[in-house]
Order: sequence, then structure tokens, then C-alpha cells
Amino acid sequence: MLKKYGLLGIASALLISVSVGNNFKSNIAEAKTKELRPIIIEGPMPIEAEKFASKLKNVKVEKSGSFVFYKGNLDKYPVIVAKTGKGMENTAAATAIAIEKYKPIAIINQGTSGGHDPKLNVFDIVLGQKTTNIGSLKTETKDENQGIDATLWKPMDLMASEGSAGEDPNAEKPRFYDGNKDLLAAANAVKNKYTKGKVVEGTIGSADVWNNEVDRIKWFHTNYGTSVEEMEGAAAAQIAQAYNVPFLGIRVLSNNKTNGGQYNATTAEACQEYVVEVVQQYISKQSHK
Repeated sequence: MLKKYGLLGIASALLISVSVGNNFKSNIAEAKTKELRPIIIEGPMPIEAEKFASKLKNVKVEKSGSFVFYKGNLDKYPVIVAKTGKGMENTAAATAIAIEKYKPIAIINQGTSGGHDPKLNVFDIVLGQKTTNIGSLKTETKDENQGIDATLWKPMDLMASEGSAGEDPNAEKPRFYDGNKDLLAAANAVKNKYTKGKVVEGTIGSADVWNNEVDRIKWFHTNYGTSVEEMEGAAAAQIAQAYNVPFLGIRVLSNNKTNGGQYNATTAEACQEYVVEVVQQYISKQSHK
């Protein structure tokens, strides 16, 4: 009888041990899932954000001010689509909120843009090897009735020092924000999956200005090396850098005045479909780290 109970006791102990072990493994797996930091995908307008959001599973919508965040999963990895609204101020605020609230592992700012490079066509995509603020400018000194000459305006790097940028000769240069190398690698790895145009690395210019003057566009292309212009990327890049969060801008050409490329709104959807591929590629690399 003692032997019988002894064997039963050992068997029970083994069962309890296996159960505890399985629960421990399950808890570790759950903890690891909870620890995953999300990827933020930014889009200014509904047509630049909601297509990507529709690809997510288990979506929960959260709002902060006028900013909308679609929280969900892509390939079982947490992804948040931020509908930031248009413009530099909206984008900077939305990016700071997203970083503070969600602690992302990376940020991709994507959407439509106007072409600066005549070699690029509508539906071509530019990966932001660099992103720069083309609206931060210092004008030439001229007295009353001496006129205006925008070709003499100089770039102004507001981040060059904590002093007055207008009085600092070292600030008379553009500031470029480099695209994160791992995000660029992921984007380049899947560029052959994009069939509606070509995918190239280049410089994205941002400002709260809509440039329609072709000579002005050419001036930026020559002096800044810009491939495209839009109204958000540099603000997001600046905030991401302040928080040390990996960043990449991805922009599709919706028009190009330098070669007569007419506006096409469906480019926004095409860009998001490509960015889904980029994120999936990036996620696959994260799982091996």
C-alpha cells in the first residue's frame, strides 16, 4: 500500500511539474508578445493611411487630439497606423505622441509626393536615404524697394546650435536626416515586388509649401538634391531623431511638374501596398534577432 501511494505521489508530482513547466513556458511566450514594440506607419490623409490600416488584424482605434491611431497586428506583430493629418506641425505632434504612448521600434512616414527629378515618373517610389526641411530658409538682406529674389535665399539649419540660427553663419546649410539602414535594407529587399513603377533611393524634401513653379522646383533639386517634395517627412524625422527611434520616409510620386506627370490619387494606395511588403520584410528580420 505504501509503495502504491508512493508511486501515485511520484506520478502526481511529475504531472504537476509538467503542468507548471508548460504554464511557465506559456507565460514566457505571452510576456515576449507583450514586450514587442510596435512599428508605426504614418500617413497624412485618409487615402494615405486607411488602406494600410485595413490590412491589420484585431484593430483597435485610439484617438489623441485630432490624431487617429489604428492599433493592430500584421503577421502577428504589433503595427500602428497613425493618421497624422497634413503638414509639419501635425506630423511632429502626432509623432511625439506616438513615441511617448506606444514606444515604437521604428517609424515609417509614407504617402504621396510631387516630383523634383525629371527622371522620375508618377507611381515611382522614393526611399528616403535622406529627408530634409526645404521650408527652413534665410532670405537675402534687402532694404525697402530692393525687391524679392528667392534664388538668393539660403538654407537654414535650426538645429545647428541653441543660439539664433539667423545670426549663425554655421547654420546656413540644409540639415539632412538619414534613413535607418535596416529599414532601407528591408525596403530594397522587396522593391522588385512593386510593379507599378521603379523604387529608388533619394532625398525627400518637406515644407508647408506647395511648389508649382518649375524653376523653383529645379532650384531645390539642384541645391538640395531633392527627388520629391511633400509636407510631413522632415518633421517626423526630426522628432524620431530626438527620441532615437529608427526612421524611414517612403514617398510615391502622385505628380511631377518637371516632366508633365499628371496627378493620380490612386498612387496613395499603391504606396501603402508596397509599404506593407516593407514592414513584413522588416518583421521577418526582427524575429531572427
